[in-house]
Amino acid sequence: MLQPRFILDEWKIIEAGFEPDYTLDSESIFALGNGMMGTRANFEEKFSGNTMQGTYIAGVYYPDKTIVGWWKNGYPDYFAKVLNAPSWIGIDVEIDGETLDLAKCKILKFERVLNMKQGTLLRSFTVMMTNGRTAEIIAHRFISMADPETAAISYSVRITGGTGKLSMMPYINANVHNEDSNYGEKFWEDTQVTVNGSSASVVARTRKTGFVVATAMASELRADGKHVTALPEIVTGNDHAGTRFITSYGDGQTLEVRKYVSVLSSLHHEAAGIDMKAIDAANRAISEGFDILLVKHIDSWNDIWEHGDIVIRGDVEAQQGIRFNIFHLNQTYTGEDPRLNIGPKGFTGEKYGGSTYWDTEAFVFGFDLNTRDSHVARNLLKYRHNHLGKAIENASRLGIGKGAALFPMVTMNGEECHNEWEITFEEIHRNGAIAYAIFNYTRHTGDRDYLAGPGLEVLIAISRFWAQRCNWSVHRKKFVILGVTGPNEYENNVNNNWYTNKMATWTLRYTIESLNWLKSERPADFSRLALSTSLEYSGETELWQKIIDQMYYPECSERGIFLQQDGFLDKELKTVDDLIPAERPLNQNWSWDRILRSVFIKQADVIQGLYFLADEFDEKTIRRNFDFYEPRCVHESSLSPSIHSVVAARLNDIDRAYKLYLRTARLDLDDYNKEVREGLHITSMAGTWLAIVEGFGGMKIVSDKLCFNPVIPASWESYSFIVRFRNNPVKVEVNGKYISVKNIATGEVPVAVFGSEIVIAPGKDHIFYK
Repeated sequence: MLQPRFILDEWKIIEAGFEPDYTLDSESIFALGNGMMGTRANFEEKFSGNTMQGTYIAGVYYPDKTIVGWWKNGYPDYFAKVLNAPSWIGIDVEIDGETLDLAKCKILKFERVLNMKQGTLLRSFTVMMTNGRTAEIIAHRFISMADPETAAISYSVRITGGTGKLSMMPYINANVHNEDSNYGEKFWEDTQVTVNGSSASVVARTRKTGFVVATAMASELRADGKHVTALPEIVTGNDHAGTRFITSYGDGQTLEVRKYVSVLSSLHHEAAGIDMKAIDAANRAISEGFDILLVKHIDSWNDIWEHGDIVIRGDVEAQQGIRFNIFHLNQTYTGEDPRLNIGPKGFTGEKYGGSTYWDTEAFVFGFDLNTRDSHVARNLLKYRHNHLGKAIENASRLGIGKGAALFPMVTMNGEECHNEWEITFEEIHRNGAIAYAIFNYTRHTGDRDYLAGPGLEVLIAISRFWAQRCNWSVHRKKFVILGVTGPNEYENNVNNNWYTNKMATWTLRYTIESLNWLKSERPADFSRLALSTSLEYSGETELWQKIIDQMYYPECSERGIFLQQDGFLDKELKTVDDLIPAERPLNQNWSWDRILRSVFIKQADVIQGLYFLADEFDEKTIRRNFDFYEPRCVHESSLSPSIHSVVAARLNDIDRAYKLYLRTARLDLDDYNKEVREGLHITSMAGTWLAIVEGFGGMKIVSDKLCFNPVIPASWESYSFIVRFRNNPVKVEVNGKYISVKNIATGEVPVAVFGSEIVIAPGKDHIFYK
């Protein structure tokens, strides 16, 4: 395991000492957000060192024109990118005319603390200025979870060694750019600055998409904890606005600026008059005050932790890791707006464009389904259903029609915007994850109404895609699926990827079963659905069943394993232990040709299928495949270790499950993949939750019962978590002697632990002894 860079603490991430070489990493790690907006942990004061400024607003994006070496028919015209929005954190500081800049000052002390329980970022440092004065600075920041359009900063300066002049200027800056801009162009235009008294706003409009964002601030000056009546100097330009406080300081006196910010977008407000709406919101915040805003914010976080915490006793490293993951998942997505989804980097960086991937349904969906009210998961499904028309258009571009849908691999608004052919055209397995999410939602919530309407509309369209994307092989006398890329992106354009073929037939079977249920139980709904989707029930389901019965799956009977795809055993069958450590990660050291020819697997592929469809296979089959593939997986996708951890725990391989868990839990904290500077791996963080709940906790839904088969790592004294079944929260605690299941809901919950079944009444618990 890697040596932790941050102090181990159950509730905090603590950076003790300033490390210039890790500035970008820390900006990602200490990022804050609230589901509607977020910002990297950039410094408030000027910093001339290595930094990537980043403020992002959910749903606001730019269609950056695609760059490709060889344009292929069907490529999307653009790659959607979350915008680096106007920055609201800036506070320029000058002490006796010298600019405060940690890249230039002599630093005597530095500490940064992310308080995950409270959702705050606290930075304190002491510097010596060139005139010998010592300045102690404390910067306290939060982005409100109680009011998602509000943020606040308290920035205090205490100078010792004499008296002099101090200037502090909080400001808003719209002169920003995206690091990942394909052509180096700015994505904002038509900047407008509005000043109203000592408050100001900067309004910017995106090019092409026309999103309007208004960022406003109101500020106050305080001395030794008391408000100072002072009229600041208003500083404005074409794309920025600031309020400069210039004051004398006494030796040892503490001077503080409190900055109140509101960020409004045209997603939620009319563009006309949005500048004054933002100023009014900032003024409301300043009238309420920093302390009251902070209390409301902390109360919101307390509620989140009360219903979504995982507690691990006896292993601080593991505890810190899972809370870090849960914290950032909640910062990224709240589930209240079905127009929004979860980008792989959330609000912590620009890589992957901030767009929606299959990660949402394959990994994050289970977290939201079990830790929040069911409407959150339903909104994630609604996001895809709202894009069904564009998914049908997307399939038609590949020559697949008749109402068939291929949901995009990468999207903001339903249009495919990924520009690598092996992903855009071939990684079609994403359709299977979306179908599985509908299944997962239905069995957890019992919401058959959703299945009877939007759910089946999506399932029918996906099934039509699979039916046309496969073809009959005269040679094999089987249906085959050719020219695909599976979850393991270290192999492209393969034939008969086992996972893809399996998810295709699973989807067809689930669609048929759901249609038969609807036809039998709700004939009127069935007729309506058949009419709206132009369903030819007998003809289409007959074909789907034929594909199910006659699909080809590559296997090796001698080894007793499923082959990842045709020809996989032709590779040189090395294991990860054969690799030279200096060549890891492979994607940063090997040529792409060498990677494609190698046996090494980027992420769970066959194992991903055995995770989703575990109930279809016996333990010996799963173990044989796991023991073959896991030693050849380099886990260079952040999504991979968690799934392997779940499967290892189900196989009672607890030591291996624990090592893989710790890797996924601390992937970013310990920077396993050497890329945290680009942003955190938000979607894979949900896999960490899965590793505990579905892995160690052994949670499954079987025959409309909540089932557990828990194990516990040797270093843990106990662990506990809360899951929802039919919207009823249940708390599970596991230690070395027993398992406690408590119903903290208002309805009865049927539970099975190690096969022992019981119905637990509201407010009651039951102890299951090992």
